[in-house]
Amino acid sequence: MQGQFEFRNVDFFYPARPDNKILDQFSCIFEAGKTTALVGPSGSGKSTTIQLLERFYDPSAGSVLLDGQDVKTLNLKSMRQVIGYVGQEPVLFNASIKENMLFAKPDATDEEIIQALKDANAWSFIEKKMTKTGIETQVGGSGGQLSGGQKQRIAIARAFLKQPRILLLDEATSALDKMNERAIQDAIDNYRKKIGNITTIVIAHRLSTIKDADKIVVMKNG
Repeated sequence: MQGQFEFRNVDFFYPARPDNKILDQFSCIFEAGKTTALVGPSGSGKSTTIQLLERFYDPSAGSVLLDGQDVKTLNLKSMRQVIGYVGQEPVLFNASIKENMLFAKPDATDEEIIQALKDANAWSFIEKKMTKTGIETQVGGSGGQLSGGQKQRIAIARAFLKQPRILLLDEATSALDKMNERAIQDAIDNYRKKIGNITTIVIAHRLSTIKDADKIVVMKNG
């Protein structure tokens, strides 16, 4: 897999709102191994593109292609195994850090989990504050035992654990303070340099998040 996505003349309506056109003849190429940023006002269709890439929905018209093949023709499970996703609100379950990580890769070893946590700048606070429990530490309901920055780092580590060819970041740092934002952005940048050739698609409102992108796509009214 090269990891190049292409939207070709895509129209999209959410099934519950067929009178509201979200994407209107949208065409865009997300080049393999490059970082493409999507910016624009709320409601312009940014997050919808991510949902179409993940195949939570299919286009109302037009095509979404991965390496030249319509995503509808690809095995859904296999495609999602090469995609790492991090949203604005990290989803953690009332379980241990390890169990939350294993949702991304059920057969991962403890060593692989710890390495992913290190890559996401998450291992330092686990090692320092959770010396006795480590990755067996319970995170509480919705990750309530952790701070917002800690939850987001674990969510990013979970995405890293898959060693994805494609990384989707939907405002992954927008809910954080500047210190946590910088630490998490550094973790993402360092991981991309370490692994290399990862197709990254970033949705952001802050210039600091997208200033190093290879291409910036500005969306308005789909």
